[in-house]
Amino acid sequence: MIENTKEETDKKCPRCGGVMDYNPAAGKLKCPYCDYEEEIQVKEDAPKRAQELDFSQAEKTADCNWGMKTKTVICESCGAETVYDDLQTAAVCPFCGSNHVMEANNVNTMAPGGVVPFQITDKQASGLFKGWLKRKWFCPKLAKEGAKPDKFKGIYLPYWTFDTESTCRYRAQYGITHTTKDKDGNTRSHTNWYPASGFYQEFFNDELVFASSRHDPELLRGLEPFDTENNKAYKPEYIAGFVAERYSLGLSGAWSQAKTSILGQLEQSIRDKVQLEHHADKVRNVQMDTDFSNVTYKYLLLPVWMSSYKYKEKIYHFMVNGQTGKVAGKTPVSIPKVILTVLFVLAVLALVYYFSG
Repeated sequence: MIENTKEETDKKCPRCGGVMDYNPAAGKLKCPYCDYEEEIQVKEDAPKRAQELDFSQAEKTADCNWGMKTKTVICESCGAETVYDDLQTAAVCPFCGSNHVMEANNVNTMAPGGVVPFQITDKQASGLFKGWLKRKWFCPKLAKEGAKPDKFKGIYLPYWTFDTESTCRYRAQYGITHTTKDKDGNTRSHTNWYPASGFYQEFFNDELVFASSRHDPELLRGLEPFDTENNKAYKPEYIAGFVAERYSLGLSGAWSQAKTSILGQLEQSIRDKVQLEHHADKVRNVQMDTDFSNVTYKYLLLPVWMSSYKYKEKIYHFMVNGQTGKVAGKTPVSIPKVILTVLFVLAVLALVYYFSG
């Protein structure tokens, strides 16, 4: 799956000759000049989705930070030279509007196996942001009324997904809590602890790992989940008119992150299992011996709208999931609203205490 990623997406409009872009609303190529639309052609014998690849057979597993911060690309349509960030893999020529996929600079990187195309337009993203901001109680009213996002930037971000079978032998302790009263009527609780052990299996599908360190991970987690099963086998037409970023976190590093996340999920599942089986009140000291098998992976490009707004000379960034419309971002906080809310909660607790006493 290693390939030279320089592949032109300069699909010319048959009516007016303009360069066509991918249109999220229709899922087709669209001419921005005369509104002509055209289906993206997929060969009948070509895969419809990204293929699961065998992790044990992967050749390119290392991180891909190339050291350079920028690179120069020559547009083959008009000859203009433009400087781009070295991790961008698609862009629009600012001079003639040509769309193209960047060529990796002497780096044999893995090509994406699939794309989750944009389904949310920039106008829809703007409306979703405004609705999201209105629901932020602690955001100042003036910020809500004055927030005008900068022009939305559509970008495809790189992600790895992993499938794996997990087999786990575990040991733990579960506790049964007894409550008693002494001769003075005082209530005391005591927990008796017992050993537990067993065998647990679970299949993990599309464990998601962000493949870059260039964006706020907290905001990106707020955009999840993506429906990664609903992807399309990579074709450069899907990213025509958008920017796409190549991965900087390699396959081996991503698998280490995925395993850490999976082990945490396994521990919680085992805690729940032990507690349910023994009707326990508590579980502690979970120890696991875990094996992973049949590990497969995909390299996907996932759609995100990015923008920001300004309030009192400070910039607040936010993102919109280009597939689901989920919004994540940061907002200013109204200190008076926080104080009023705290005072209200304290007043309610005081009334409850007074009337329950």
